[in-house]
Order: sequence, then structure tokens, then C-alpha cells
Amino acid sequence: MIVRILNEGQWQLPEGALSDLNRLDDAVEEAVSTDDEAELASALHALLDEVRTKGTRVPDDELSDSELILPGADSTLDDIRELLSTSDEGLVPN
Repeated sequence: MIVRILNEGQWQLPEGALSDLNRLDDAVEEAVSTDDEAELASALHALLDEVRTKGTRVPDDELSDSELILPGADSTLDDIRELLSTSDEGLVPN
């Protein structure tokens, strides 16, 4: 699975990584639902770090379609809320 982190690039993740991403995505959604900016920063950092550590960076000169697009590390509560409003499944589909 190819995952893009906005403003950073793409990572190739093994298929088994999706369940861990879903768990971390739940924490992001919870932080947004409670308007907790500090918790959002922590949860988003954990989600993105999971992608970076479990994935293999795709070279910038390779063109690959992303199966999943995640917000950048500097995204605000409003940015994430807007992204979540377009999906019933959060940032990471179940």
C-alpha cells in the first residue's frame, strides 16, 4: 500500500500495517471530536511516525498512485476536521 503524507512524500507500507494505522486514526478522530489541539498534535504525530517507521520511503522521482493520503504534521484542528468531514471512515479507511 502506498501512503502519502502531504508535504513530505510517499511510503510503501505492508498490508498488515493498516490495522495499526486504524487504531492511531481513532485517536486523531477522538482529539478532533473533543477539540483538543494538544492531543491532536500527539495523535497525528504518532500516526505519521507509524507510517515513517513501518514504511519504506518511495523515491521522489517515482510516480505512484497513493492509496491513502494523510495530512501533514503541521495540520491544524480545522484542517483535520475538514478532511474528516469528507469521509465516514476517518483518515484511514477500515
